[in-house]
Amino acid sequence: MADCPADQQRIALVIQYLGTQFCGWQRQRSDRSVQATIEDAIAELLGHSVVLHGAGRTDTGVHASAQVAHFDVASPIPPQRWAKVLNTRLPDDILILASCVVPRAWHARFSATWRRYRYVLYTDPQPNLFLKPFSWHYYEPVQVESMQAAIAPLVGRHHLAAFHRAGSKRPHSWVDVHEAWCRRRGPLVELEVQASGFLYGMMRLLVGMLVLVGRDRLSVADFTQVWQSERRDLVKYAAPPAGLCLLRIGYPDSPLPEIARTNTLPWFDLADRLDPPRQTAT
Repeated sequence: MADCPADQQRIALVIQYLGTQFCGWQRQRSDRSVQATIEDAIAELLGHSVVLHGAGRTDTGVHASAQVAHFDVASPIPPQRWAKVLNTRLPDDILILASCVVPRAWHARFSATWRRYRYVLYTDPQPNLFLKPFSWHYYEPVQVESMQAAIAPLVGRHHLAAFHRAGSKRPHSWVDVHEAWCRRRGPLVELEVQASGFLYGMMRLLVGMLVLVGRDRLSVADFTQVWQSERRDLVKYAAPPAGLCLLRIGYPDSPLPEIARTNTLPWFDLADRLDPPRQTAT
């Protein structure tokens, strides 16, 4: 992990993006990525290339409400102005929420102590076009109590090889899970997990298995047995990417502005969708 050169500043960005049209965070040779799109915008400003280091590598189609990244630069642009300057050059599906200078040894990825993801299922039989990009429309009813009972034991340090997709360069599957819960809010079922880090494909594989528990096709005991015995061969289905969002990144003594520590993904509230509040005529 290299420190920032003495003649440059290290600039951190807090980033939102809609993952629908991206191959993921990481730059690819030909496909559209979030990293490459922002790097190209910075290079256009500076006249030379930079490397943008992200805190997490979201997969194809996955969203982020407060991703964090940094780059090193010698530029007259004030640190707090980078957000506004870049937003004029970025496409509509990326937004820089904030920018700031950080210590030279600080690193968006390696200084982070936790990441938090949310997955949203929409379980109403009636489709909703405005929820489609941000949720998995799951038509069948699910038992949230069973799903919560299954996910709760994941809190702690565990070897979660059962939820680790092939193709990852990570040499092990140990994860420190700080928080994991599932709850219902009307027709929405929301799952949140906070952990030191996430394995490749972990959240989508986890949700795919939890839905089986919610449908009574897999018992809580059998779900627990699958991951405790590291039976990756029994985890056959990954939830679609649209329902998954990287919420935020945690840092000790964070140098980032408050918005990086706030849940910037709105809560969808459908409680009044059939009987909206009456408006008083004026």
